[in-house]
Amino acid sequence: MSDVADRSFLTWPFFEDRHRALAAALDDWCAANLPVDHADVDGACRSLVRMLGEAGWLVHSGAGAGERLDVRTLCLIRETLARHDGLADFAFAMQGLGMGAVSLFGSAGQRAWLDRTRAGRAISAFALTEPGSGSDVARTATTALRDGDAWVLDGEKTYISNGGIADVYVVFARTGEGPGARGLSAFLMPADRPGLSVVERIEVVAPHPLAHLRMEGVRLPADALIGQAGAGFKVAMAVLDVFRSTVGAAALGFARRALDEALARVKARHLFGAPLADLQMVQGHIADMAVDVDAAALLVYRAAWTKDMGAARVTREAAMAKLHATEAAQRVIDAAVQLHGGDGVRKGFVVESLYREIRALRIYEGATDVQKVVIARAALEA
Repeated sequence: MSDVADRSFLTWPFFEDRHRALAAALDDWCAANLPVDHADVDGACRSLVRMLGEAGWLVHSGAGAGERLDVRTLCLIRETLARHDGLADFAFAMQGLGMGAVSLFGSAGQRAWLDRTRAGRAISAFALTEPGSGSDVARTATTALRDGDAWVLDGEKTYISNGGIADVYVVFARTGEGPGARGLSAFLMPADRPGLSVVERIEVVAPHPLAHLRMEGVRLPADALIGQAGAGFKVAMAVLDVFRSTVGAAALGFARRALDEALARVKARHLFGAPLADLQMVQGHIADMAVDVDAAALLVYRAAWTKDMGAARVTREAAMAKLHATEAAQRVIDAAVQLHGGDGVRKGFVVESLYREIRALRIYEGATDVQKVVIARAALEA
């Protein structure tokens, strides 16, 4: 990795000394341990979860009893991991998102799973998206019907990160307390429950473990319910309120790496007898990239700081951070590819892998167009 990376943002007033110390320690750990071999994606993810757990980084992915999730820490970890290895960021992020509902609303018994995921001894997943309802959670069709002391789940989930390798899923299903969003509930479902099957493993441009799942008569005990029956939409939105900003942080990490790679390239590569960096057109690209990176960082860490300062909801701030950071990262990475010329699209070059990694972030946990709707509604209601 280039040694020109700008770390001056850590002096911003959003951060405390503990955040700066964590960022430095994690950067050192990443330099010594990442990237891992991605040839076997499932195996790499299992290895990364174990490594992150043993090193103590996954402690920050969830909140124990009496603790609160520190969103600035989550964002710093995701940004740093993404700058070194996109799959490492994925492994960390899913331990947090997968157990987010338990961190925020889980019972004492459910937190036993959280202890395992924070130690890297179990892999978690967040099962919300369905074939017929992506961004429109209120259209969830999976059902959970009460049968004596049990809940019986039927339905399908798709594009589930860690699908097929997870040990435990948080599943959202319709329990019927009301129409639309008012009739959903969240459940903790171990992966070994009879009736749960993997219909399809889904391959995407940047390989990650994804799957289409089916539940046919999956029986869960009464205490599998997370929070209150009918409060599933509230649970899902509260989790996304925390973790949506961290998607922006991961995009920021990708963008920083792309800028670092571009700076190293234009300083080392010569054209017409001088470094590329001497060309004003190249300098214009670099300036645009630097502005995009800093603007994304300001929005990401504003959202994280606002949540950490006790705001009940940061829907608007998180939407702005996620939208701008992911779109800006796409621009920065595209410019880095362009500045690399033919090598920019050559397999084995960092910017080529970044180009594949960034695209999904503009879709998952609320696509860019959905974030625009969220932001516009907040502005109109102000």
